[in-house]
Amino acid sequence: MAKTRTDTKTDPADLAALISRAQADRNTGKDGLPPIERWNPPYCGDIDMEIRADGTWFYMGTPIGRPALVRLFSTVLRRDEDGKTYLITPVEKIGIRVADAPFLGVEMTRSEDAAGQVLTFRTNVGDVVAAGPDNPLRFVITGETDQLKPYLLVRGRLEALINRAVTYDLLALGEETEFDGERIYAIRSAGAVFPVMPMARLEAGL
Repeated sequence: MAKTRTDTKTDPADLAALISRAQADRNTGKDGLPPIERWNPPYCGDIDMEIRADGTWFYMGTPIGRPALVRLFSTVLRRDEDGKTYLITPVEKIGIRVADAPFLGVEMTRSEDAAGQVLTFRTNVGDVVAAGPDNPLRFVITGETDQLKPYLLVRGRLEALINRAVTYDLLALGEETEFDGERIYAIRSAGAVFPVMPMARLEAGL
């Protein structure tokens, strides 16, 4: 059972100050993000912080209303092999709850390069990511209503759930192709092919 952190030192302001100091690390990654993949701090329990399915961040049941603070927290998120999501600083590893994906894809642009179509997404916390071999799209059909949910790998093991409006635009760019000997509906981006579903299921109305 995960332990819950109860000391009074971990609140959003204190944590933000610690993260800001961590971002001053000169060994930042290529995207200017803190090098959290290299940090291995001790696990210090969980805090009452949650990312809801709509992308809203909550602390102790109250929405975090400052976009800059949410963006700051998002830069030190890491999903580990245990499937849990943590805030990582040089001195602490703190568990939080994520209802679905930690990020939302809220905008998409289409461009062309030598490999053909390139689809680039913006997340609700300011990441800009082109779907491709290093940042694949995956599609999940879930729920009693067979809802189609696309996810984009943003960094590490962290994904963005593409919001419904962008999903419609994304699916409009799909095409029928063959994949592993099966007719499928798929999305292409940066030379990669991402299966959405078998054509038989699409033609049957999911």
